[in-house]
Amino acid sequence: MINELKNLKILYLGTPEISADTLSYLLEGGANIVAVITNPDKPQGRKGMEVPPPVKSLALSKGIPVYQKARIRDDYAFLDDIDFDILLTMAYGQILPVEILNKAPLGAYNLHGSLLPEYRGAAPIQRAIMDNKKETGVTLMEMVAKMDAGKMFAKKVVEIGENDNYSSLCKKISKAAADLALSSLLDVVNKVNLGEEQDENLVTFAAKIGVDEERLDLNLPLNELYARIRGLSLTPGGHFILNGLKLKVFKASIASNEQKGEIGEIVGVKKGIFVSVKGGVIRLEEVQLEGKKAMDAASFANGMHNLLGSKLE
Repeated sequence: MINELKNLKILYLGTPEISADTLSYLLEGGANIVAVITNPDKPQGRKGMEVPPPVKSLALSKGIPVYQKARIRDDYAFLDDIDFDILLTMAYGQILPVEILNKAPLGAYNLHGSLLPEYRGAAPIQRAIMDNKKETGVTLMEMVAKMDAGKMFAKKVVEIGENDNYSSLCKKISKAAADLALSSLLDVVNKVNLGEEQDENLVTFAAKIGVDEERLDLNLPLNELYARIRGLSLTPGGHFILNGLKLKVFKASIASNEQKGEIGEIVGVKKGIFVSVKGGVIRLEEVQLEGKKAMDAASFANGMHNLLGSKLE
């Protein structure tokens, strides 16, 4: 039996910012992270400079060994050289085969960003916002061969505020995920918490956000369109088309529940860009025109001629 969290040797797998934030909270809480596995560095920007994943940067700053594998399912012999008790994943970005899961002496576990069995899949946080949910959460679950289908050991509810977007909700989820792991893992590995099976009749899925979904649909009702903008912000950023160019929207708000002008028409440009949509008016507050830098919408409007009366598509 492992009596203290500091004696539980955790091999942590994660990649993006939400995973790095979770790792940071775990370390603050006394978790013993013996090594980290993350995805390879990626080229970014016009110069294609290699940028490390957030989890790598954090781990190295804490002196934690880092392993990066492009396809871990084909290259996992290195695991035999790491002394660990459990695998713990949070937004790693690769599917782990059973052969890897079986290498964890005390089990392989995942922190999933929903209240399972709702929203299995790649985009549970985005989909919860886009579906106008009032709450979501995190589930500590057993990793099995089938995606997100393992036993559930603990859950933590997270409120979705009316102005939360994907980025802000990720911050809440990361803290909840770490709290859940810190409070539950010892009971799980010591078999005090045996978990419960998911009810397959209640399963819903959260498919990965497709490129086609990044185009904001002006035919959606006001509340659905606003939820779509929030679910895609700050990354990848949903967009309209303005004069043949993508206009990404990173921040918006509902200005009116009364439609003014034709759908897609820009009906105001003071203190933002006000767009008539189905059932109301959306105020765009932070935007980025294709090829330009992101900026507040008021400044963007000031630099554009004849924007008032123009139509977004």
